[in-house]
Amino acid sequence: HDYLGMTIYYSRRGKVTISMSEYIEAMIAEMPDSMIGKAKTPAASHLFETRKHNVDHLDKEGAERYHHMVAKLLFLSQHGRPDIRTAISFLCTRVKAPDIDDEKKLKRVMKYLQHT
Repeated sequence: HDYLGMTIYYSRRGKVTISMSEYIEAMIAEMPDSMIGKAKTPAASHLFETRKHNVDHLDKEGAERYHHMVAKLLFLSQHGRPDIRTAISFLCTRVKAPDIDDEKKLKRVMKYLQHT
């Protein structure tokens, strides 16, 4: 059964399996080539660090892409991939004025998803 980007399997009596692999594949297909790669974890140790001075904010198009992808990742983290929830929760706090560092953190999550 497919429901809201989730494939729900009832293959064994009393057991339900949820997969969102098609949802992830669609996200990967629409992401820019700069996000292609590998990462062992969804976030690095500097996830919660932000710059206070000399901040390079994303342009309007980049900020819109960031917001769109973070919203999709939030849905994914709440319905099928709790392993990315901490990183996405932080990225959600940055959608109002994302900067280059925030985009790098988003790229890391996307690289992690490509190989898990």
